[in-house]
Amino acid sequence: MSKLLTYLNLIDENAMMREAFLSDPRQAMTGYGLGKAEQQALASGDKRVIARFTGSDMDEKRTVVFITAANGQLSAAAG
Repeated sequence: MSKLLTYLNLIDENAMMREAFLSDPRQAMTGYGLGKAEQQALASGDKRVIARFTGSDMDEKRTVVFITAANGQLSAAAG
């Protein structure tokens, strides 16, 4: 499993991690160890870009996750 996909699952399942992400997405992603390219992929909100970093097959049916930071500056979708 990719580091980005693991992180997406973690912020979905862990309220403290999710709150840290929503409070300061860049700091939370950097603290988790996501690289700049992974952070930019998530910040882009582009499902296909995110899928490349997560190793997801866009042809598979998956749940779409939308993440929006409290400050409204970051939103992401993963398929």
